[in-house]
Amino acid sequence: MKKYLLLIFAIALIGCQSENKIRIIKLAHVLDPSHPVHRGMVFMAEKVAEKSGGHMRVDIYPSGQLGQERDLIELLQIGSLAMTKVSTAPLEAFVPEMKIFGIPYLFRDDGHRWKVLNSEIGKRLLLDGEKFFLRGMCYYDAGSRSFYTKDVPIVMKSLTSFAMVQSLGGSPTPIPWGELYTALQQGVVDGAENNPPSFYLSRHYEVCKYYSLDEHTAVPDILLMSTVVWQSLSPQEQQWLQEAVDESVEHQKILWKESSDEALREVQKAGVQVLYPDKTPFQQAVQEMHASYKGTTIYDLIHEIQNMK
Repeated sequence: MKKYLLLIFAIALIGCQSENKIRIIKLAHVLDPSHPVHRGMVFMAEKVAEKSGGHMRVDIYPSGQLGQERDLIELLQIGSLAMTKVSTAPLEAFVPEMKIFGIPYLFRDDGHRWKVLNSEIGKRLLLDGEKFFLRGMCYYDAGSRSFYTKDVPIVMKSLTSFAMVQSLGGSPTPIPWGELYTALQQGVVDGAENNPPSFYLSRHYEVCKYYSLDEHTAVPDILLMSTVVWQSLSPQEQQWLQEAVDESVEHQKILWKESSDEALREVQKAGVQVLYPDKTPFQQAVQEMHASYKGTTIYDLIHEIQNMK
């Protein structure tokens, strides 16, 4: 009888441990903790804890602690990492349709951009990576990208961006983000392109004193989750997580606007000339690039998006 009671107690204890076990979701990315996208994800983590009553927890590892963007994507694919935040640019190698976000002058304005992202087109693109074990959870606002230069515009590591810069008369050179400051400083490249918070937080304004707000692309950030980890969650856990993610999107938009305004003020204080060029010549210059996609799904997407009212 004593052994029987001990066995019942042991089973009950195991059950309590299971009920009280916290589901930990690890999220890693390369951004600085002061970045508005990071702060949006912190808000998401707080909402997960709140909605789950402490049953779930999101632990965030910023600043490339667990690797660079491509490394983190590959960790998601094997289920060794639950979540990451990436720009759509490196996703081109995994989901070719993501090239659409590198097409210059695709969106008429911010309202049009968010209408597209929240439409069936945007939702479809989020889930297109599932066959590569990458589930898109949401888009985060990353504003519009513009050129900052010493002399000649050079851009990020994206084949679509290569074509864009060539169509605008530049000479593109791929430089990893972590090496770009030194490359600018040493004259390996003459400029780069990004949104205002990234230009400011990277301190690239110390080298590049001309920021031309041509706003050629609006490349969103995507919160990705490993399908391996997603499928291991219960339906209730999936609901808690997705609801928290959705709420964080609206909060992050506010953070982005505040951070972007602050970045432009601060770089001008540091001596950067912020220029507002006429976009018309830029838009005309990339029409040939748009036409080069004829006969492809990207060309169809361009027209589907641009015709959306």
